[in-house]
Amino acid sequence: MITFTAEKIYVCMRSDDHTMIQQRINRLLLEYALEGKKVVRLKGGDPFLFGRGGEELELLAAHQIPFEVVPGVPSAFSVPAYQGIPVTHRDICSSVHIITGHHQEGAVNHVDYEALVRTEGTLIFLMGVASLDEICRGLLDAGMDPDVPAALLMRGTTAHQERILSPLGTLCREAKRQDVKTPGVIVVGEVCALAERFSWYEKMPLGGMKLLLTRPQERIGETSRKLRDLGAEVLEIPTIRTVRRKNNPALRQALRRLEQYEWIVFTSPTGVRIFFEELRDQRQDLRRLGQIRIAAMGNGTGKELERHGLYPDLVPEVYDGEHLGQALAGAAQPGARVLIPRAAAGNRALIDALSRQEVDDIPIYDTVIAGAEAPDGCRGDLENGEIDAVIFTSASCVRGFASVTEGMYFSSTGTEAYSNGEAHRDLLSGLKAVCIGKQTAREAESFGMKTVVSEKADMDSLTECLIRMRNKMKN
Repeated sequence: MITFTAEKIYVCMRSDDHTMIQQRINRLLLEYALEGKKVVRLKGGDPFLFGRGGEELELLAAHQIPFEVVPGVPSAFSVPAYQGIPVTHRDICSSVHIITGHHQEGAVNHVDYEALVRTEGTLIFLMGVASLDEICRGLLDAGMDPDVPAALLMRGTTAHQERILSPLGTLCREAKRQDVKTPGVIVVGEVCALAERFSWYEKMPLGGMKLLLTRPQERIGETSRKLRDLGAEVLEIPTIRTVRRKNNPALRQALRRLEQYEWIVFTSPTGVRIFFEELRDQRQDLRRLGQIRIAAMGNGTGKELERHGLYPDLVPEVYDGEHLGQALAGAAQPGARVLIPRAAAGNRALIDALSRQEVDDIPIYDTVIAGAEAPDGCRGDLENGEIDAVIFTSASCVRGFASVTEGMYFSSTGTEAYSNGEAHRDLLSGLKAVCIGKQTAREAESFGMKTVVSEKADMDSLTECLIRMRNKMKN
């Protein structure tokens, strides 16, 4: 796994939060580049559409600093698209005009509203929520029909995006009634009338849900993609990581006498991956598995086995250690040799169920707290109820999440520990946890979380659980 250790500098430029002035940002780009460092200036939207990209490049070009520009998708197009508004339509209008609604302090507004009205095209105002009264008044005074459809689109392309559709003449009144907050995009034109008919995002199976996913780093990306493909907005916190036990004489010994085993039991995809890594490192031929039968804990583990051309002989109906052990106890002969290569902190119920078999329970990896940092804004999202559900696939993920969020409330000096600890407990107790397995749910409940358990211990069942939750939210 590749680890990146780049220094991150936060330079938020929202209308109500200027962490760093533009001139200082320009100088930082130059200073780091002159030090010989590779610098990425990451922006939302497109860097050249009211993104100050040109100003930043002026200084670099003046000092012969080489640079590359990666174009982005501007909010002027992406936000309306996510709300079902095509900015042009052959039967309605053939031009679109993008105007900044933000002006430097003390600057005179030179927008030619009469010219904009004459275009008869779609008008899009960015960074204009604070100037909404001025924009509406300017267009109306310039002769625009007050019945022209208009829209104020807030928090666009996010799970909790909102829109206000109104004739231009009443848009300001409606915005005040709903206490609109930034950021927002203002769209004026006949295309706004198509929003209700063309809206699509909220109709996706998980559209409108903001989820926080906790999984090991090596498995979190695949799960995130599946959830995003269904419409969810996903924040990732890899709260745990798996560490292979490389110096493992017990496993090496088991591999040398592999033919003695009648069953091999895999309890996780990670266990499968590490077992075959050890086989390869020890230059053991896959054919040595011969007539050994294989048991797997669930579909995910089974799919990992399929990557090696193997298919499990036994998968329990309920994917937990107790049911796997019971199923295997019924399938294996008394006295049969069973190899279980798994996590060091494995479920004891699996071993207890195999009292009539000879079991080699060998730890091959450890699960440790990852020490990951929460994404920017995560604490605010959690505290403000923006997270619709936290997803846990194991009890260790719950403990890892508790550790990561605890770091949001306890300072490095230990001051204010008591009050911050109360805030942390209050935060966890207000969360809804969607869990794989009863053991995971019990761990989440120990922190006061409200839990929902998927019917089966796999991601497909968990996804179905999320869809049912989302449907209840919408009804």
